[in-house]
Amino acid sequence: MALENSVFPSRPDFLSFPVEGKGEGEEVEVGTEATASTRVFDLSEELGHDVATEAPPATPTLAKVSRSFQAKLAEREAKANQPRKKTQGAEKEKGRFGWARARRKRQRYVEKNGRCNVQHGNMQETYRYLTDIFTTLVDLNWRCSLIVFVMAYAVTWLFFGAIWYLIAYCRGDLDHLEDETWTPCVNNVNGFISAFLFSIETETTIGYGHRVITDQCPVGTILLLLQAILGSMVNAFMVGCMFVKISQPNKRAETLVFSKHAVISLRDDKLCLMFRVGDLRSSHIVGANMRAKLIKSKQTQEGEFIPLDQTDISVGFETGDDRLFLVSPLVISHEIDAHSPFWDMSQTQLEKEDFEIVVILEGMVEATGMTCQARSSYLAEELLWGHRFSPMMSLAEGFFDIDYGAFHHTFEVYTPSCSARELSLAAARLDAHLYWSISSRLDEEPTLTNQAAKQPDSSSTGSKAGETPFIVGEMTDIQEQTGLGELNGSVATDQSESEA
Repeated sequence: MALENSVFPSRPDFLSFPVEGKGEGEEVEVGTEATASTRVFDLSEELGHDVATEAPPATPTLAKVSRSFQAKLAEREAKANQPRKKTQGAEKEKGRFGWARARRKRQRYVEKNGRCNVQHGNMQETYRYLTDIFTTLVDLNWRCSLIVFVMAYAVTWLFFGAIWYLIAYCRGDLDHLEDETWTPCVNNVNGFISAFLFSIETETTIGYGHRVITDQCPVGTILLLLQAILGSMVNAFMVGCMFVKISQPNKRAETLVFSKHAVISLRDDKLCLMFRVGDLRSSHIVGANMRAKLIKSKQTQEGEFIPLDQTDISVGFETGDDRLFLVSPLVISHEIDAHSPFWDMSQTQLEKEDFEIVVILEGMVEATGMTCQARSSYLAEELLWGHRFSPMMSLAEGFFDIDYGAFHHTFEVYTPSCSARELSLAAARLDAHLYWSISSRLDEEPTLTNQAAKQPDSSSTGSKAGETPFIVGEMTDIQEQTGLGELNGSVATDQSESEA
């Protein structure tokens, strides 16, 4: 396109041409002429493409420009064009509905696998973990749990082995190893290794029979009782921790799956937010209960900022639909009504929102009787407007077949792009229009009845000529129903106006 006759904005101040040793008027004059000669080139760079135009012939400058000025000008133009080229090279990500938007990454509050993305820091009262040492050991990862398990036994064995060796050393048993008339505290303990092995035999109740305590050592008898009691406590504590850790119900949650996306579509002429949940095991979750939370930061009217505010999303608590019989995959539905946080959200506004929906499934494991909880989340980008889940159940010979290959599949359906509020107002206006039209037609029926009664001659003449007579037999029923129709029409109109 031709750009020679176009009017371009003036060059910014940071690209003005300094002239050494000249007055203010000459500096402005030189800057104006230089700007006129390079104005087309600068605009083509801003547009992002090359424009082949001929610049007007350069007029002789009024002042001599030194070589240093040209170097400075080239350096300033390079600095001015450098961020512009970076902006041009960066491509914008297109949204799901075709709008260009900047690439951003939403930090999840709860991961898709149910892990809460929260880390606690700067905790001063760390001693509280020791008050509930059992839960602390159960919450450790497997590497730390195995280290604690091994160290608990190794430390007790070494501790009591050192005490048995100390008793033998203090009584002089190590000095009378070859003396057959000497009665030691523990037979066949001739060093620390033998004392350590005797400690292991005592605590684990192995009893090989080669090393045995004698009745001439009352201190050894008391130590034997203490080690037996303490060893039983260590066994019970560590085996209990490992058993609870192995049978934790969160492993059962690995077989409870949620759909990758949530959908928004019409169900019974109402907008609903839906997601799918299923159980991969044949053993069922007893007393399954579903909950949903909206995680979104907000600011109160007083100016208080509440980060990650939690709002309940009803999934049938009032009607009992939140209590599930999870034998086959189910689609959980949230009706978007006046009490829903998505009441004013349309398809266009959904693209601009920044929130997270956390879904929680709780129930008792049928095999162990322990309470299990499975979690997942959906970001605003994972909500598909105008989609519905594909069916995955079919009837086979004698049973129902579930195809989990279609668990995450959705297909597009017609869905209005307006919000639930606008859809409700439109339905209320339509109902009001229908009620008004019905009542107006019922008001016109008495007029037609009177006109038919005033023309008896024309009806009789038409019957004589062989034409079909105009029968007015049912007009009395219409007259009787007119008052009732007007009453119903007025009442329905008042209700529709109140709903609107």
